[in-house]
Amino acid sequence: MSSFKRADRVADLIKMEVADLLLKQVKDPRIGLVTITGVKVTDDLRTARLFFVEMGKDTCSPEVKTGLAKATGFLKRELGRRLQLRCVPELLFTYDPSFAYGSRIESLLKEIHREEEKEEEKNVTED
Repeated sequence: MSSFKRADRVADLIKMEVADLLLKQVKDPRIGLVTITGVKVTDDLRTARLFFVEMGKDTCSPEVKTGLAKATGFLKRELGRRLQLRCVPELLFTYDPSFAYGSRIESLLKEIHREEEKEEEKNVTED
């Protein structure tokens, strides 16, 4: 027996299909740089929460949220055509803050590394 729940398998399918639709068929310039980072589907397959980031930015602009809200109907209709489901889940888009958190940690680590290099140079010149 498979170790994955059906909701997890459906979430993976939704992630692939929505990413493909956003890349190839949605023409809205507001959501051109949106990447789907994850999908959580409820066990009853009625609701799908799609996590997204806007590439190159640490925050989400309101225009992107508006663009995704406008495209939700189209995406749901296309998912209904592509997936073999009795009921297509309601799509809820949520900004994923983990990328901003990761870039913040990366910048802090770079800053620490620069400070350590300055300390080493200072110690070398003193000797």
